[in-house]
Amino acid sequence: MYNNNGESPYLNGFERFTKKSAWPAYAGCMWAVLYAIFVRFLEAAGGGIITTYGRAEDPEALYMASYIAGVVIMLCGFCLLGLVKPWGKIVPRWIPLISGRNIHPLVLLIPTLSGTAFLLAHAISGMLTKSLFLAGVITINFPGWAELNPHSLALWDLFFYEPWFLIMGLLAGLAAAHYAFTSTIRLIVIRRFTIYYLLFILLLTILFVIGTIIKFS
Repeated sequence: MYNNNGESPYLNGFERFTKKSAWPAYAGCMWAVLYAIFVRFLEAAGGGIITTYGRAEDPEALYMASYIAGVVIMLCGFCLLGLVKPWGKIVPRWIPLISGRNIHPLVLLIPTLSGTAFLLAHAISGMLTKSLFLAGVITINFPGWAELNPHSLALWDLFFYEPWFLIMGLLAGLAAAHYAFTSTIRLIVIRRFTIYYLLFILLLTILFVIGTIIKFS
């Protein structure tokens, strides 16, 4: 049953918002590209703010890791566009043998939601542990550095690095929700899964906090 706008009358405000909003996918793509270029690729070239906080034990390894991370982040950003573009639901014509076939929603939702859970858990746990570290509640060792100002690096993580993860996770999650609500997945399935998914993110966050304290203390 639908109203005059073609929307299910049973959608709540947030569900109607996410169903109409395609912008998080575009914003997430841009957010990922900007971070990859101005943070990761800059670090890979031997620059970046993080290099001012100390000297790495193996600079070449740090540069390569930053470059690989930048490439992966940029590709993931472009993949978000598949959640709002036609080729995210139907195989494009230029792909031989399978062109024109419908793409099952889980093909895009599983990797997107997995990445979203990691991003959010990483951000929340990182902000919590870095705050505790700066407050002197816990100690955290930062391996891989020959020389380091740990408080400056913790502040960088708390006010830039982890917020990027948080915003990226929120944008990816909203893009995934938009894709789900415009797909063939039933509303009741989406609602039930959302509850379990949020509980999973909470559990993952707790595990990240415990793991950080145990591994790096």
